[in-house]
Formats: sequence, C-alpha cells, structure tokens
Amino acid sequence: MKRVILALGWAISACTLGVTGLNAQERVWAGDRTIEQVSEHVFRWGSDGQFGAYILTTEGIVLVDGHYCDSGTVEWLKGQLDRRYDVPVRYVILSHDHQDHNCNTGLFSDTAVGVGHRNIIPHLTFEQRNSIIPAITFEDEMELTVGGVLIRLLYFGPTHSDNLIQVHIPQEEVLIAIDSAKGRNLFPDFRDMEVNNQLRVMGTLANLPDVNVVLPGHGPVATQDAFVDHRRYLQALKDTVLQHMADGRTLQEIKTLTEASMLEEFGDYNRIDAYLVPNIVTMWDYLYRYRESNSRITDIEAMECIEDSRNCRTSD
Repeated sequence: MKRVILALGWAISACTLGVTGLNAQERVWAGDRTIEQVSEHVFRWGSDGQFGAYILTTEGIVLVDGHYCDSGTVEWLKGQLDRRYDVPVRYVILSHDHQDHNCNTGLFSDTAVGVGHRNIIPHLTFEQRNSIIPAITFEDEMELTVGGVLIRLLYFGPTHSDNLIQVHIPQEEVLIAIDSAKGRNLFPDFRDMEVNNQLRVMGTLANLPDVNVVLPGHGPVATQDAFVDHRRYLQALKDTVLQHMADGRTLQEIKTLTEASMLEEFGDYNRIDAYLVPNIVTMWDYLYRYRESNSRITDIEAMECIEDSRNCRTSD
C-alpha cells in the first residue's frame, strides 16, 4: 500500500481554482444552514439535507467538501469561519468528484490547498467542475497531521465513483463517509458504481476500528450500522437481478419481479418508490457487463436493447 504522510507548516502555496461548473438546475433552497460540533475538533455543516465537515485545530482548519452550487451555503460557511476563528482554512479535502459535493470550494484557494484521490483530477477538469483542483493527491492512504490532530484519508478502490475517499479522525472516533454511509437512503442509480467492490467496502467500513460517529453526506449523523443497512439492500438487489438474468428473463420481466420482492423486504427504505426501478435497471446494466451468459446475444439484439429496454434479454 502506498501511503503519503504530511504535517502542516504555516507556509502553504495557493491552489489552482477550478473552472466554471455546469449550469445549475432551478431549485428552491431551504436556507436551513447549520454548524454542529460532533467531537472536540470535528464540526458538521450544511443545509438542504446535504453536509460537509471541517476539522478545527490550533494551526488551521481542514475543510471536507463543498455544497450545491446555487445553495449559497459555501459562501455562508466561509463567512462563518472568518467570523468564528482566527485561523485560516489550510486544506480542502474533496471526498469525490461529484459537483454537488465540491462546488465553490475554490473560494478557499486564497489560503488552502486542495487534497483528493489521484483519480479525481481528470473528472474535475473534463466535467469543468466549479471546484478547487487538488495540488496534493494520493493513491491508497494518506495521513495529514494538523495542530496535533491526525486525519487519515482512505481509498478502498472504485465504489461510488473511482475516486471516493473516506476521512477518518481516529483519536475522536469520527468517520466522515460522504456518499458511503447511505443507511436506508437509496442512490438514485448505480451509473458510476463498482457494485462488487462497494459490497466489499461496506463490510470493511462497518468494521473499521476507532469509529463511534459516522458523518454521511446526506441525512442525519449515523453509526456504522449505516454501512450494514446499505450493504443488505445492495446485496439483495444484486442477487435477485443476477438470478433472474441467469434464468433468462428479459429486463422488463426482471423489473416487474424484482420490484415486487424488493418492496416487500425493503419498503421502508427512503424514496424506494422513486429510485427502485432505476436501481434495478442500472444493476442489470452492471451485471450485463459483468457476466457472460451461456447463450450469446447478437449485435442486433444488443442495439435493440439499448434503444428500448423492453427488447432486452439475457439468454435464450
């Protein structure tokens, strides 16, 4: 495993600003902005059901993530940090490349340097994210010590993107698990998820030592049970869809049968009525590319499937 270890000194070079982000979708923002202290040095901030975090130390602030581009919450946070503390933001850690979690982080580039997984930069630049661009990247694990507080950055391989990382503050038993600690909240779909590794990593995070508080990117403060609940749903969905595929059912049949069984077992999961069918279809797509059935699908059939999912079949 390749590890990077850094300790903060007062001299830090400014980081390059990201380029302009995508056009924002119209939305009414709740304006329910909050800052909540969760341990001696760790604070959670956010609004509109989405959250980042920051670690406050005597030598500076380590910020984790941005927010929705048009929520105004990052601008508000910067003002709050300036008023509350006499130390600057020294690092901005990006959990992953998705715009809703890194937008407007360039506001801190006057004092801070960006940090992220090495895979994040091509996504940020190609998609033209409105984000700070990390000047410091790592491959598997990185340790950052600021004001005597140890911060571990952990990468377990592709999961919800190929660059999602976990931020662990072991001495305070806090794990910042943006878009990993889903609990009973569903992903809208699995379009950029590596499902098999996601299942493995959920087991790893559920048993990670020195964790008492888990901070997800969406929803309330959680525990490691959030990884268990998400894994249980994901495993059941994968197993169900895979078996139907092996039995030769079409995608339309798989959607009907899987929806019924998953609603029976996981009907209390949040927004399952809206997200279950997209979950089934994108799970089917992942498994279609994962397996080779005994009976080959012709090129014509594959094209018809892409154009209209009702024409899809997985075997004779």
